[in-house]
Amino acid sequence: MNRRVVASVSDMLFASKIRGTAEQLGVTVNFARNAGALFDAAKTEVPDLFIFDLHATHPDPFALAARLKADERLRAVPIVGFFSHVQTELQTRATEAGVDKVLPRSVFTKRLPEILKGEF
Repeated sequence: MNRRVVASVSDMLFASKIRGTAEQLGVTVNFARNAGALFDAAKTEVPDLFIFDLHATHPDPFALAARLKADERLRAVPIVGFFSHVQTELQTRATEAGVDKVLPRSVFTKRLPEILKGEF
């Protein structure tokens, strides 16, 4: 079974890392540029994972997480968010919004293959 990930990532470096790692692992990643695209991708076929850049301002990752956790079909899908370790307030906000795993960027990058394979 091919894993499917929907990502909302504004940082092009991280999007490139996610895309490259996913290709190596045979994981399909859809990058959503806005909330509508994210929900359309998720409702067409429920993904195995959501990945959010917690520094993004559009779409708002905290509002997206809360909305996903309120959706009966999507609430069980894990959400992984990453942030700069110096902005710990993002970690708190993400947890409150429903993000399941909140990781500093360095840990996210190091563990990306495991995250994409669902082994994290």
